[in-house]
Amino acid sequence: MVNVVFLHPDLGIGGAERLVVDAALALRSKGCNVQIWTAHYDPEHCFSETKDPDLPIVCVGDWLPTSICGYFHALCAYIRMVYVALYLIFFSGVEFDVVFCDQVSACIPVIRLTRRKKKVLFYCHFPDQLLTARSSFLKRLYRAPIDRLEEATTGMADCVVVNSQFTAGVFKHTFKSLSSVHTDVLYPSLNFSTFDTEPAELGGLVPAEKSSVFLSINRYERKKNLPLALEALKDLQGRLSGNDWKKVHLVMAGGYDERVPENVDHYKELKDLSTKLGLSDSVTFLRSFSDEQKVSLLHHCTCVLYTPSNEHFGIVPVEAMYMRCPVIAVNSGGPLESIADGETGFLCDPQPACFAEAMEKFVKDPGQRLGMGEAGRDRVLKLFSLDAFSEQLYQYICKLTE
Repeated sequence: MVNVVFLHPDLGIGGAERLVVDAALALRSKGCNVQIWTAHYDPEHCFSETKDPDLPIVCVGDWLPTSICGYFHALCAYIRMVYVALYLIFFSGVEFDVVFCDQVSACIPVIRLTRRKKKVLFYCHFPDQLLTARSSFLKRLYRAPIDRLEEATTGMADCVVVNSQFTAGVFKHTFKSLSSVHTDVLYPSLNFSTFDTEPAELGGLVPAEKSSVFLSINRYERKKNLPLALEALKDLQGRLSGNDWKKVHLVMAGGYDERVPENVDHYKELKDLSTKLGLSDSVTFLRSFSDEQKVSLLHHCTCVLYTPSNEHFGIVPVEAMYMRCPVIAVNSGGPLESIADGETGFLCDPQPACFAEAMEKFVKDPGQRLGMGEAGRDRVLKLFSLDAFSEQLYQYICKLTE
């Protein structure tokens, strides 16, 4: 039996966390012994599978700060993960053969401190240095050593895997010194059992008279470009008759953590924008929804609006397509690989008018949802099944332990 330890910074409810949980479940199904180690875990803000006693979650180092006076988030994340790795090696007594780590590569050199060299698989969702703005000289000065550390430590992994062809290209362009490092693409998958449940009623989330329900699922972060969904809805209003408009509603469902100032601030910004656009009666905001609510929303909605540009992969479109729900997404990044334009949804420029034009098609031709929905389901079963993901990941682990 191969012993695999997962190292992840914050085991919340984002796309990266979904990938880690699915990877752990996949390897467990292949007979591996798995544990997830993290610097933060809240049983009230997590995926339901992590509450399974057969999937051990070990949280250490949560007493360390996540920022200093609202700054130095990256530095604190690195320190926290180095602490987790040090604790694992020197104080836990846990035996392991392979470490699966993602997001923060700074812990990889620590893993090398073991008496017998352990193998490391690093899953690159996206280079961290590209996820932050550098608006000042001081910020650039602060990020310079962190960026160099990220590149150097990523190259220390025995195997590097990325989530899309798009990310593979960005990896090569960003990490110039790692041009010789081979990166395989391992698409995130869906654990179909999570979605193969009987969907509940919306329970008052959407007014009963609304028949054209659009759904946005994303964390309340500015980089997700969520205002685009609201602005597209406003544009759509001008394209429809009064009777058609009365049937339209938008649900903004997003990951929300009160510990994260951006989540709190951006949620308020979106509520204010909704009021400014005169859409308050046509929009429902939902924070940190449950898996059951997600399944219900995907089952009952007309279409999903996916607004981020240059998204690394984006699991939401795959979830939507599996639930036979078409997707309108920005024509860049991961959605170019997951969505078949004109077959399982529409890929659009990130402009309100472009999104509204696609939304209008579903309002005026409700039957279009059925055909695209079936095509989306077939595409997910073919390209993004948990079985295919599990087998590919298990083969990486086997090669590392040969």
